[in-house]
Amino acid sequence: MLRSRLISVAVGVSALVGGTSLACADEPYIPLISKGFQHQFWQAVKAGAEQSAKEQNVRITFEGPETEAMVDKQIDMLSAALAKKPQAIGIAALDSKAAIPLLKKAQAAKMPVIAFDSGVDSDIPLTTCTTDNLAAAALAADKMAEAIGDSGEVGVIVHDQTSRTGIDRRDGFLNQMKAKHPNIKIVSVQYGAGDHLKSAEIAKTMIQANPNLKGIFGANEGSAEGAAIGVKESGKKLVLIGYDSGKEQKEDISSGLMAGAITQNPVGIGKCVVDSAVKALKGEKLPKKIDTGFYWYDKSNMNDPKIAAVLYD
Repeated sequence: MLRSRLISVAVGVSALVGGTSLACADEPYIPLISKGFQHQFWQAVKAGAEQSAKEQNVRITFEGPETEAMVDKQIDMLSAALAKKPQAIGIAALDSKAAIPLLKKAQAAKMPVIAFDSGVDSDIPLTTCTTDNLAAAALAADKMAEAIGDSGEVGVIVHDQTSRTGIDRRDGFLNQMKAKHPNIKIVSVQYGAGDHLKSAEIAKTMIQANPNLKGIFGANEGSAEGAAIGVKESGKKLVLIGYDSGKEQKEDISSGLMAGAITQNPVGIGKCVVDSAVKALKGEKLPKKIDTGFYWYDKSNMNDPKIAAVLYD
């Protein structure tokens, strides 16, 4: 029985920032520490997690730092969550190595750890609920190549070079270009911390430094939308390929400013992490990775029911 394996949660423990409200004291408590809170992507992950928590009769909290550059703050949040002695924990690591010492403590306490969106360089997480980012970014590279005639100069703006998603999306795009599109030259790979304004400045500098630039790939919601702002302000016409969804990206694709983007399944990721934690508490064995899927979307298929279901505002 699940209940018999769980330690009761003390009444009156406050919910973490952005978390769900407190429910019954004997409900299993599972805090989720995300990479951030500012992007619509994370709000969609949170919605999926809350949906699963209601179905599974568990209590969750969901929080993340103000920006995806705040690795130290995320570690502090993870430490505070562990101090509450939860029954399991979910983590979307900003740094694939920095969280490991704390996760070792969770493992020693026999607390199931579920990674989501971005894993860690360790076998401590029982599973990782994530997109196949290498394959998704390779598809983005193919779409870029198709849009620019399979030759020319391209720039890349990535959210970071420390998280698994940042590394895999960068490498998936670069490796596919090298293997399948040798006439395309990657002239610059820059890191904008997923910040719209910083990524916009990077895009403008990239355009100015490379007058023959044909396209830019933005590797997450903030990078892609920042690139779109930079292209708009530069007055140049480029092929923009994005990643994730959100109101601004959907508008940019509808208007033609952005050619298209890769969408993940953020609601599915949120559901997966809570479902997996509950299974772990029941003693069920989990696969090391759960692929939550991805799709290419552009103006032609945004309203397709299958695609519309994984887009978010």
